[in-house]
Amino acid sequence: MRVLGIDPGIAIMGFGFIDKTGHKLTPVQYGSIETAAGTPQELRLKQIYESSCSLLDQYKPDTVAVEKLFFNKNVTNAFSVGQARGVFMLAAAQRGLPISEYTPMQVKQAVVGYGGAEKRQVQEMVKMLLKLAVVPKPDDVADALAVAICHAHSLVLNERMNGVTR
Repeated sequence: MRVLGIDPGIAIMGFGFIDKTGHKLTPVQYGSIETAAGTPQELRLKQIYESSCSLLDQYKPDTVAVEKLFFNKNVTNAFSVGQARGVFMLAAAQRGLPISEYTPMQVKQAVVGYGGAEKRQVQEMVKMLLKLAVVPKPDDVADALAVAICHAHSLVLNERMNGVTR
């Protein structure tokens, strides 16, 4: 199963495709979609949408996981990130892909085993779990891979729970 993890953002949207075979996780492709500050908002959203469509069509994930937004201060930034997240989710929905959402705490819990883990701990675990030579940069890319790992682990749990109830 191919899982796509997304760390939404208007300036930088991290993405990470991983393959899950049994309990093995293998990185397929990861990186970021970046838009330039000062570019009109609608053009930034168009760029994110078109890049998202291209990635989805090229790497053909079976399922998508997106980090839920958490903002406690900058409302303007929250709206921009929410719009970017929305255009990505539209691209995935147009392709009939199931979309799951996870809070930052759920991602940390799944990857590190502790919901209050520091960002650096999450990055190092992503590197270790995917057997990468270095922590992916920028941070948004490592975060997207962490979201994909979280979803892959959740799939295992859901499979086990469905097996018990049948």
